[in-house]
Amino acid sequence: MPYSGGPMTEAMYYVLLALMNPSHGYKMMQEIKTASQGRLIMGPGTLYGVLTRMKKDGLISLEEDDGRRKVYRITPEGRVAFRIEYQRLKDMLRDGEGEGEG
Repeated sequence: MPYSGGPMTEAMYYVLLALMNPSHGYKMMQEIKTASQGRLIMGPGTLYGVLTRMKKDGLISLEEDDGRRKVYRITPEGRVAFRIEYQRLKDMLRDGEGEGEG
């Protein structure tokens, strides 16, 4: 079932951000921590739950599985969903700053 759009969870957003370059779980957890400036520390259980859902939604794909390490990549649909979410977040920030007032 393809991703239906709508707001993403914070975890989904940061996973897509981390997967702008193919990555495996531990590296993703480190990249998410760095990208969020330490605000979001994602454990393996949360990460793999999000990866399973996003793979089912077609936002990411499994690029490589050597039995020990799985490498994921963002799909073209995932890139579109990320850009839509990025714009939504920018719009919300703008609205909160009063720039959205007519």
